[in-house]
Amino acid sequence: MLTMEDIIRDGHPTLRQVAAEVPMPPSDEDKRVLNELLEYVINSQIEEIAAQYGLRGGIGLAAPQINVSKRMIAVHVHDDKGKLYSYGLFNPKIISHSVEKSYLLSGEGCLSVDESIPGYVPRHARVTVKGYDVDGNEVKLRLKGMPAIVFQHEIDHLNGIMFYDHIDKEDPHKPIPDAIAIER
Repeated sequence: MLTMEDIIRDGHPTLRQVAAEVPMPPSDEDKRVLNELLEYVINSQIEEIAAQYGLRGGIGLAAPQINVSKRMIAVHVHDDKGKLYSYGLFNPKIISHSVEKSYLLSGEGCLSVDESIPGYVPRHARVTVKGYDVDGNEVKLRLKGMPAIVFQHEIDHLNGIMFYDHIDKEDPHKPIPDAIAIER
């Protein structure tokens, strides 16, 4: 089981690398890592388990965050209607996105970043993501709202991009024109 000790922190060089594609069909080792990523985000949202193991709550985790530079992400998040998006994906790609933007009013956080970094992170309001599940089956997801933001955040990790790279350095809370503001 992954714990906070397995998660590397901001400044570690792996977080700035472009992660390698995972060969399909996935190896047993790659399946194990993907399952562990998903297990972490699920466990971190269960109060008793999070408290017992000192897990910081998370809704997404990418393999580079546990120092595995491979294209794998896990997301466990509900949309505004309560629908659960719980996925572990190999080689996720954004295959289409809206011109319209969205952002979290509260800003974004990251399990690899210990301090709070205030500011709006512009994201696409809607994205279509394609990837492969733990068994190597193709998965295609049309996302909006919170799930769309989380998948973009995690896919950024696969490309060596941190959420704060998107924040306007001069004016972190500068309004994003015509964007949808999302409450967490």
